[in-house]
Amino acid sequence: MPILRYFVRVLLPICFGIAVFPSLGYTQSIPSQDTTKNDQVLVDFADVFEFIQEGDSTVQRLLGNVEMRQDSVYFYGDTAIIVNEVDITAYGNVLIQQGDSLSIFGDSLVYQGENKIADLYGDVVLINKGQKLFTDRLNYDLNTKVATYNTGALLTNDTTQLSSKIGYYFVNQDEAFFKDSVLVVDPDFELRSDTLKFNTKSQVVTFLGPTLITQEDSRIYSESGFYDVRNKAAEFSKNPQYQKEESTAVADTIRYDGQQNLITLDGNAVFDEPERTAKASEIQYFEDTEVTILKGEAFYRSEDQEIQADSITYDKQNEVYSTRGRSFISDPPNLIEADKLDYDKETGYGLAIGEVIWQDTAQALTIICEEATYQESSNYLKAFGGRQNRPLLISELDQDSLFMTADTLLATRPDSTQILPDSVATDSVRLLLAFNDVRIFKSNMQAICDSLSYNSADSIFRLYTNPIMWADTSQLYADTVHIKMAENAIDRVFLYQKSFILNSPDEQFFNQVKGEYITAVFEDEEIRRMEVEVNAESVYYALDEQDAYLGVNQTACSEMTLFFGNNEVERILFLNAPEGKFWPMEKADHKGLQFAGFRWETESRPRNLGDLFTPRLTTAPFVVPPSSEVEEVEPEEIEPIEFGKPKENETNEENNENK
Repeated sequence: MPILRYFVRVLLPICFGIAVFPSLGYTQSIPSQDTTKNDQVLVDFADVFEFIQEGDSTVQRLLGNVEMRQDSVYFYGDTAIIVNEVDITAYGNVLIQQGDSLSIFGDSLVYQGENKIADLYGDVVLINKGQKLFTDRLNYDLNTKVATYNTGALLTNDTTQLSSKIGYYFVNQDEAFFKDSVLVVDPDFELRSDTLKFNTKSQVVTFLGPTLITQEDSRIYSESGFYDVRNKAAEFSKNPQYQKEESTAVADTIRYDGQQNLITLDGNAVFDEPERTAKASEIQYFEDTEVTILKGEAFYRSEDQEIQADSITYDKQNEVYSTRGRSFISDPPNLIEADKLDYDKETGYGLAIGEVIWQDTAQALTIICEEATYQESSNYLKAFGGRQNRPLLISELDQDSLFMTADTLLATRPDSTQILPDSVATDSVRLLLAFNDVRIFKSNMQAICDSLSYNSADSIFRLYTNPIMWADTSQLYADTVHIKMAENAIDRVFLYQKSFILNSPDEQFFNQVKGEYITAVFEDEEIRRMEVEVNAESVYYALDEQDAYLGVNQTACSEMTLFFGNNEVERILFLNAPEGKFWPMEKADHKGLQFAGFRWETESRPRNLGDLFTPRLTTAPFVVPPSSEVEEVEPEEIEPIEFGKPKENETNEENNENK
């Protein structure tokens, strides 16, 4: 448009009906009858000007390079008709300019000067501060600076394009409302909506209806919220849903931070992907690193495990997770609970800290400690600390519980070299190790040793280094002690090398059995039979029917078998050339009859669960005084007999007398 430098001023007589003023390279200006009217449209330039007046009405026809203005608004076009110096109809290359920043182009214009409302048709383009609105029909109110369309439009802003069927563009507020088939296309995303608001200055899109945002392979649906195009930040607050490939997420509110590629699910958050589910009060998901953080009543479940904690952090790429707050992991048959858990899938090891509780439900085992390292692949767990810095193992046996403590407890699944030849290695086979100051307590059995192992393939507890076992009034010890379980109860006890069994109902007089190897057979949690092999020796106190002491028998032979009832010796079977002696009670040297290696441990025996945690007790073994200090008593010679076995045709009464 040329800039006007000349004005044509023409005074028309009222009597003139039609006036035509050609313009050939110069400017014309037609004054109004009333130049004080604010809504008057002034003609600044036209190649050809026609003025028609019919009664009180005037018509101005302008041809070629038409330039007009009303107040501070300028109008341009190829041709124009001005009615009553207020209303404009223009055609061809129409332009409206308002202020320094707003321009509207179109093929034709109908303008109501009194109301300052313009309707533009054809290829309409509205330009405001870098934003461009394209449509084929636009209504623009110059008073309110509001543009409206209902036949579809496209709004561009830098690299972002927005289209809809209906729209309202508020120029002063830099805001636009769009309805019906709304589509936003940006290099980083595509948005489809029913209704939304767009601030062209802040570049914030506000969702006022069902909205779907697609970004590469992820999609977000919501019915309310906003998207900050410039900062790549969004919030979805009504029925929000997120989907990426086969992963989905829902929450009360979903937030997206494009700078960090961070998805935040806030309130009743649920994140699902194939073979995995996560729930929490808040879930954060970093798309680049595939790290998921669950906060508040966190829950995570995969194919083979389930995790609950105050918070959970899961790294999918590295398969690493950690928990904080009271945490629970279910990895059947194993369960673990702690204040803090960290696990690295690459190394296969995890760390549990703080009031750790580990369970093997297949073996009915529980370990309680302060700290534990564990490995899922081998069901490995190494426990430290706890009450008095001692981890505790609990095993359910025959409707009773076996408790065991040590400085360190270790549970694992043994490899093929640790499985018995006739057993089948399965996930349920368990190897337990305990070392340094091992103590066991059960209602009818107690034991101590320095180290211990248990293999569920053969159900044997193996006690090493100064092992001692107590069962009711009996004490068993040797270089090595094996306790075999059957159906969750003690079945047999094997003593190897320097085997010793003591039995005393009153802790004054002691029945003794000694040999290289001893096997104790249990029934109903009581000793029923003992088999002694190699250099078998016994000291046995005989009782009458009133359980009064009759005397003491000392016997030596190659092998012997003892039979028990009610935790008392009922009879003894001596094999292979026994040699024995009998002393009446008053003639017997009771201390002198105690075999070498005799020791009756009372202080070391755990009497209750609390004794498993007391400081270590060091009990000196009983020392037999030198023979010079013992009064020599000549024993009575007796024939070797099988104690308690009735002779042929012997009545029970006669048998009792023999005893």
